[in-house]
Amino acid sequence: MKILAVCVGNPEKLPGKSYKTGINKHAVSGTVMVDANGLVGDAVCNLKHHGGLDQAVYVEGSVTLDWWARELGQELAPGAFGENIVIEGLDNATVAVGDRFVVGDLLLEVTSARIPCATFAAKMGDPKFVKRYTKSGLPGIYCRVLQAATLSAGAEVEYQPFAGARVTMPEMMKTYGRKLSPEDRERYLATPLHFQLKAALEAQA
Repeated sequence: MKILAVCVGNPEKLPGKSYKTGINKHAVSGTVMVDANGLVGDAVCNLKHHGGLDQAVYVEGSVTLDWWARELGQELAPGAFGENIVIEGLDNATVAVGDRFVVGDLLLEVTSARIPCATFAAKMGDPKFVKRYTKSGLPGIYCRVLQAATLSAGAEVEYQPFAGARVTMPEMMKTYGRKLSPEDRERYLATPLHFQLKAALEAQA
């Protein structure tokens, strides 16, 4: 595996929206610093729902983006879904919480699936895109940064699956906002889950 693209965005207003968003990402050349808060220079405007230590970096796999390109009947430029990193040969459907991506000295750990929002639908120009994206079962991947370092396109990626019970991105999307069975709740809590999701599950006890 390798990094196909590194993408950042600037604060911009989408058509019909009054607020600014950083979802319009574009590929950059050269080296980008990645710290605990994500890619340095990348705009995150809605800190209530985006960014933060457990959503510092948003990853998309090339296998999944190729599927979407066929589904949508159009080519998807790097950053089309608002992602920070595109990884060659990665299928989002196989990724689970706790999986790690090692890129040189950079260490990322998967925390949660991307849940689509109205801003994403506006970017795609389709008011029904949230439903379409959810139905696909192929959500993007949020990561925390365990070890900060620089990042550039073309760098080799080592994929390290989580050694414990697997909670995949499709399962996370399917169960989002729902009450889990005691067995599933225990399995979810045994992973290095996004802190907000972990707190919500702990509150179900």
